[in-house]
Amino acid sequence: MKHRIALAWSAFALAAGLAGAVQSPPAAPQPLKILMITGESDSLYHDWRGSTASIRQVLDRAGIFDLRVVEEPRGLSAAALTGYDALIVNYNGPRWGASAEAAVEEFVRSGKGLVSFHQACYGPLFGFQTRQGRWDKLPEGAWAGFTGLIGAYWKPENIGHAARHAYPVKWTDPAHPIAAGLPPEFMANDELYHKLDLEPSARVLADAYDDPAQGGTGRREPQIWTAPYGRGRVFFTTLGHDASAWYQNGLINAFARGVEWAASGKVTLAPIDTLRPARAGNPVRVLLVTSGHTYPPSVYSLFEYMPGIVWEHAPTHAEAFRLPLEKRFDVVVLHDMFNEIGPEAKSRLEAFVENGKGVISWHHSIVDYTDWPWWYEEVVGGKYFEKPRTPHGASAYREDVEFLVTPAKGKDRHPVLRGVGPLWVYDEMYRNMWHSPKIEVLMETANPANDRPVVYVGPHPKARVLYVQLGHSDHTMRHPGFQRLMQNAIMWAARRP
Repeated sequence: MKHRIALAWSAFALAAGLAGAVQSPPAAPQPLKILMITGESDSLYHDWRGSTASIRQVLDRAGIFDLRVVEEPRGLSAAALTGYDALIVNYNGPRWGASAEAAVEEFVRSGKGLVSFHQACYGPLFGFQTRQGRWDKLPEGAWAGFTGLIGAYWKPENIGHAARHAYPVKWTDPAHPIAAGLPPEFMANDELYHKLDLEPSARVLADAYDDPAQGGTGRREPQIWTAPYGRGRVFFTTLGHDASAWYQNGLINAFARGVEWAASGKVTLAPIDTLRPARAGNPVRVLLVTSGHTYPPSVYSLFEYMPGIVWEHAPTHAEAFRLPLEKRFDVVVLHDMFNEIGPEAKSRLEAFVENGKGVISWHHSIVDYTDWPWWYEEVVGGKYFEKPRTPHGASAYREDVEFLVTPAKGKDRHPVLRGVGPLWVYDEMYRNMWHSPKIEVLMETANPANDRPVVYVGPHPKARVLYVQLGHSDHTMRHPGFQRLMQNAIMWAARRP
């Protein structure tokens, strides 16, 4: 009987273990590893640095890629390509050498992906270049395999395009995974390449009418195609001339999905809508309040590219506080400067704070609301006095100073300081301010021209309040450490991980 019980228990445990295994959440998919090959172009016409930045932004927006960049392709080898799922060729320069070229051919032939675009369909890799306005053959000849790697060849005598203009591109193969689920047409703002000769194996996914009024052929010309290369997959588009071309919603979708398809053989990306950015993922809702003092325009860039937030800008108190705040916003960032505040604004801010929301008092807003002691004594925990106010004397400032700001002792692990480290800044100093004994100082400076606290947590028991002194100069706004500080501050104030 004991033996049977043991067997029964073992079977039960095994079944429970299997059930637990079935119920375990699936592991998060690993990002596709992409290597972009760049570093040189016919710079009179194409800026490889600009297109590299644009492509990075497209792939970052998609959220499923791990992109790396190499700017010297002559060092490529089979070992260097190990682990990547696809290559992006953003290049129009000298040949890479037999060893590097063979490594790339074998990489794709073995079942990997290659993606390229626009300027990569002519030039030195095809064995010719322009000299004094005419095409001329190169002594070293062409990379014989590159025609197959992009699925096309452009005879020198046919190289040309219609004038740069905006035109509709039509998906001619809407059943292909890259096109599936996308609108049947999209607008391109680009040069319309024409008279390319595609490989017999190429599959045209999208084309466009080449208007003679714009210098075109009067025919429909291929804009996007795929092609096999051994067991690998090739994606090419003639689009992508410059940053304006990469700003178009249609190209963003086509390229991101083309990269995924080349890297994996399938497309899981949902359509990206850059015209109406998705607010999925429960973003932090931020209200930025300004007025009363000048500030660098890079303030807007700081918020525009901050991940995980959506934000609104109120340039006046009347606009900021005309409606209740607590149901519309998670964090209010005050970058205003007023000694007095109206009764409606007081009521709105007090309700926001008492509801446990987040407040960031930023730079010159430490002057705020001298006529409302509750605000600076119980909420922010600090005050800059423009004029003496018994028992406190006037505070002082000093503009455009280089100084060091460091985490306070024992505070370097606080969520607001995660990844920030010491900051060497060019900013404004404040001296002789009032500080509540209840504040929690997170960052400080030893410079005698400034009070010790620079970043601190306010004393209010319900709300999450933070004061950040830095923020006077454009240099500070563009400082990566400061950008990280502000990102952390907003997430912390919103009670996000």
